[in-house]
Amino acid sequence: QVQLVESGGGLVQAGGSLRLSCAASGRTFSSYDMGWYRQAPGKEREFVAAIRWSGGSTYADSGKGRFTISRDNAKNTVYLQMNNLKPEDTAIYYCNFVGNVGSTRYHYWGQGTQVTVSS
Repeated sequence: QVQLVESGGGLVQAGGSLRLSCAASGRTFSSYDMGWYRQAPGKEREFVAAIRWSGGSTYADSGKGRFTISRDNAKNTVYLQMNNLKPEDTAIYYCNFVGNVGSTRYHYWGQGTQVTVSS
């Protein structure tokens, strides 16, 4: 099992910034990808950003130019720097960990951290 502990959520005014962190512990993998998803009230969970073991990253259109994902493999931690936040960014943000063993993918989720952006 992999345990994921998220932090950094909170209440911020529109235009402000937050930095989310997610630290992984437990089972070790030779390579793993990490990312962030979010779920707003009444909506389905959606992809925000992901970063591969190699360092390559992808973003949802909603966060391009405002969000930056990074990782520290020595700390098994992924970060999401969110700038110029908008009220529509309000959601619970979930960390996602995908461990790779050959062609098999092992998915784990964090408990979520609330981000609230006031207008």
